[in-house]
Amino acid sequence: MPWLEIALVGTALMSVIAFFAFGIDKWRAKRNRWRIPEATLILIGFLLGMPGAWVGMRTFRHKTQKMSFKVKLALVTVVNPLWGLLYLAAVGR
Repeated sequence: MPWLEIALVGTALMSVIAFFAFGIDKWRAKRNRWRIPEATLILIGFLLGMPGAWVGMRTFRHKTQKMSFKVKLALVTVVNPLWGLLYLAAVGR
């Protein structure tokens, strides 16, 4: 399987995981239960789950008022594709 297909499948899978992580964390927040740490939500986004993280954040209206969280997620969204570009530059493609 070529690297682009692997990246697309990985992004789709991690996006689904990120989407549900935001939904679960919002559900837990409403019920004063144990929460998913912000660092974990950011890590899921970094591990190719950025699309699902953004959609989950908007869908569940979760973490939308917390500017520091949105800045971190935006940085992850910008930095993550740069790794792929650096890889392509290194292998000469």
